[in-house]
Amino acid sequence: MLMAANGPQSSASFSLAAAGGEETSDAQVMLRVKAGDQSAFDYLVQKYRRPLVSFMYRMARNTAAAEDLAQEVFLRVYRSRSSYEASAKFTTWLYRIATNLAVNHARDTRHERPEVTVSLDEPDEDTGATLELPDAKLTAEQAMVRRERMLAIRSKVEALPEQQKMAVIMHKYQQMDYKQIAEVLKKSESATKSLLFRAYETLREQLKEFV
Repeated sequence: MLMAANGPQSSASFSLAAAGGEETSDAQVMLRVKAGDQSAFDYLVQKYRRPLVSFMYRMARNTAAAEDLAQEVFLRVYRSRSSYEASAKFTTWLYRIATNLAVNHARDTRHERPEVTVSLDEPDEDTGATLELPDAKLTAEQAMVRRERMLAIRSKVEALPEQQKMAVIMHKYQQMDYKQIAEVLKKSESATKSLLFRAYETLREQLKEFV
């Protein structure tokens, strides 16, 4: 419904028109959404839809749920447009909404969690290669070890305590820095670093056979 109503072409034209030759921040774009500019909202949807679906998939481990949750994030962004204030980075505000939704979804579906699986077209986080198209440089044994490693990593991340899991996903997969993660989780930077340290220590210990 709200997903890029005018398509990629309007997104690109907005980018050029809004920037006027200079880079426009996402916070400035959101202020245009607040002022009633639909093409500005379409631009943000185009820019953040894939990262949000990826974030939600890593939280929910369900493709349909990830799509629905990402859609709900954008609905909440749109509904909150009139109260938006550019006091923090737009991505901090966006991922705070996403995190709250992910936490609620996890609690509501606690007894419905699917087994962690690997999508054939999802790239390996280290090599960028996919399982569907084997790397010609890998032997069958190496490919099997890589697949086992991917499964193990995702399974162990899934099993982390809720806040550690969210912090790791934001840090490792969304490339967010400590300050931004701290703002999303409403923690101090030092507490966030400690949270991530504990999470990575747990993963390192549980995955030492793959390291």
